[in-house]
Amino acid sequence: MKLKSLIKKIESKYPTSLAYDWDNVGLIVGDTEEEINKVLVCLEANEDIIKEAIDKNIDLIITHHPFIFGKMRKITTSDFKGKLIHKLIKNNIAIYSMHTNFDIAFDGLNDYFMEVMGFENSKVLDVTNTETLYKVVVFVPKTHEMVLREALGRSGAGHIGNYSDCTFNIDGKGTFKPLEGTNPFIGELNKVEEVDEVRIETIVPQRILGGVISAMIKAHPYEEVAYDLYKLENKGSVVGLGRVAALNESMTLKELSMMIKEKLSMQTLRVVGNLDKKIKKVAVVTGSGSDLAKKAQRTGADVLITGDVKYHDAQDAVDAGMCLIDCNHFESEDIFKDVMKRFLDEVEEIEVIKSEININPFSIL
Repeated sequence: MKLKSLIKKIESKYPTSLAYDWDNVGLIVGDTEEEINKVLVCLEANEDIIKEAIDKNIDLIITHHPFIFGKMRKITTSDFKGKLIHKLIKNNIAIYSMHTNFDIAFDGLNDYFMEVMGFENSKVLDVTNTETLYKVVVFVPKTHEMVLREALGRSGAGHIGNYSDCTFNIDGKGTFKPLEGTNPFIGELNKVEEVDEVRIETIVPQRILGGVISAMIKAHPYEEVAYDLYKLENKGSVVGLGRVAALNESMTLKELSMMIKEKLSMQTLRVVGNLDKKIKKVAVVTGSGSDLAKKAQRTGADVLITGDVKYHDAQDAVDAGMCLIDCNHFESEDIFKDVMKRFLDEVEEIEVIKSEININPFSIL
């Protein structure tokens, strides 16, 4: 499939608009018109990863950490990053990065971490955005009401909580006069027509509004579709960084730490707090998230599970009576490969491969 089609599928679930302003996500290197057959997923792309991609005839590398983060004024082979970009272009390999948008999105990295650990019914820790909702009202002849409702549902409209295909329908009379230059589905030129029509109302989040309108117009029999859009005051789903969940059964800080260590196949784990303390509620921020310790504590969490905990952050947590589990930046995010492969395996046209290169820069002695 073409790269642009694959990107559209990815961004329908993990939109780049969710990313922080300072981040660099989306297509970093590549041509959207290229055909993609083999995809390599990895935490980040370095020289070894790119060599792996070349050896395996990869068309696209998908990373969590942005391949290009800071400013680049030149791209030459005398510069290390420029040398890698040159290799990518020479071997016709594209790179796509999904960083904070993947951390924030539902079914992204933080949700997958909760799934791996068995933490259920989680909520967002740090809300970054609340989804804007629209009501779409469309008028359609009764002969096509079912076709249009199905098109709206397939395009993602009508989701309320755990219910899909939600609409409200009112029967009525539609009137119109086809003028010169029209090609009416019903009626005659210069004659007022009266048609039995249905007013269909449904709710649509802003991020898919364009796609829903396109699907609606495509399924509608009229050449001029009558519809209304209303921006709603009631808000949609909240999205944000980190997750919070109450445990089904409490456990000690030590028991929780050992469980995390086992599930992430870690050799060592750093823990802050009384190892015998009972943990009833956990907060998680994959990657580097110790700056959210106070917010986690305000939600009632007994421990924050994250990476890159600094000494003074640990001391502040001790003073506040908050526990921390530092499962390292790499180990908390390397599961990106697993969740992305699971998502992309649904795309039948491509083969998805997890990188076999261990890019963890740290060694335990």
